[in-house]
Amino acid sequence: VHLIPVNPIREDGLNPKSRKRIMPDLLTEPPAIDPVYEAQVYCNVPTIAERSMEGHAPHYFKLVSVQVLIRHGDRYPLYAIPKTKRPDIDCMLLPSRKPSHPQLEAFMKHMSKGSAAQLDGSLSSLPRYPSHSLCEMGELTQTGVVQHLRNGQLLREIYINKHKLLLSDWTAKQLYLETTGKSRTLQSALALLYTFLPDFDWKKINLRHQWSTIFCSGSCDCPMRNHYLEEEQRRQYSLRVKNNDLEKIYVDMAKIVGIPTRQLRASNPIDSLLCYFCHNVSFPCTKTGCIGMEHFKVIKRHQLEDERERQEKKLYFLYALLATHPLLNQTADRLRRIAEGKKEEVFVLYSAHDVTLSPVLSALGVTEARFPRFAARLVFELWQDGKRPKEHFIRILYNGADVTFQTSFCRDYYKRSSKPMCPLEKFVSFVKRDMFLIFNSTSYYDACHRRPL
Repeated sequence: VHLIPVNPIREDGLNPKSRKRIMPDLLTEPPAIDPVYEAQVYCNVPTIAERSMEGHAPHYFKLVSVQVLIRHGDRYPLYAIPKTKRPDIDCMLLPSRKPSHPQLEAFMKHMSKGSAAQLDGSLSSLPRYPSHSLCEMGELTQTGVVQHLRNGQLLREIYINKHKLLLSDWTAKQLYLETTGKSRTLQSALALLYTFLPDFDWKKINLRHQWSTIFCSGSCDCPMRNHYLEEEQRRQYSLRVKNNDLEKIYVDMAKIVGIPTRQLRASNPIDSLLCYFCHNVSFPCTKTGCIGMEHFKVIKRHQLEDERERQEKKLYFLYALLATHPLLNQTADRLRRIAEGKKEEVFVLYSAHDVTLSPVLSALGVTEARFPRFAARLVFELWQDGKRPKEHFIRILYNGADVTFQTSFCRDYYKRSSKPMCPLEKFVSFVKRDMFLIFNSTSYYDACHRRPL
């Protein structure tokens, strides 16, 4: 029997370290892309307790900071399929309805007392939890709230109960909290913080408003970033028009709902269909017929093929480097300050969108990662070596899986070192210098304004 090293894909879609196993029987291997299974992973419906690798380190290492970037939880669609009844989903929170959480009722009571919170700008006018009997477009659902109550609880067990990152007398200065101005991101942040913090005290909650979905703050002027995004959108369009199966499905669905094919395509049916799928609601019907699972599979399969080609063609990668530099630069600066002994901002939470997480994963070089599911989380841990207190290391985890050594800046280090983490300097030099090498530049400004040859 020949033993060969392979990278088995785990449930979360990430590669663990190569392990040897017997050559798989190709007749029993599942197909490369199963659109229904991939959609179920994307829905992330809370069922079984999740195992995670967060907080794992040799006993002599000390955890000194945790920075978390989340995607909001399950939401109602942003687009409706024209001439069909909207999916009938209730956005009132009912602790007796599944999926639920033991702290859902207490969360609702606490959220109604939030007048003492310091919520930046327009955030103060947003509702603190979903509350419509028929969800509004883009509104967080009960599933979305529960996903982040679970995220907060899981992180609390590791970082608060085990590692004592925040003590019961924690102060507002130890947190840095930022969210985009959508109710779904604000509510996701509040749900996670409610179960995570040792004591959810509104007076200590200071949530900053970020107007940009890529969190570029004051460094958003970047013409070349926009150029690569436009090129990437052209690539997407080209792949779509080449797909005959997809075109047939769109023509068929357009006939069912009685509108021109281009209008159906523009209404982005996958967003709406995923909501029916995730909530186990029948796809819409008209007098002419029903949209069915076959329609859904073809559109979802194309979406997965698009993600695969996106990795290969590199246009998105170039966009991602420029889009995420401001956020990664802020993260690197903060980690460096904490490593130098500053005690502030030991826990950071950015509450964001798929269009935030996806380019960050791409820029870091984590090509094995799936597209961000609902309530996805990306965690940066900063550790101090107890034997050499001046040495600091980072671990990066995506949905609980350790992806540190999948990153472009730590892949080679892993091959040469026995350390279970990546030196902080590797990450810092990646953000400050190496990110720009591909653009033949030495700074973010130069990379943003230099036209390619």
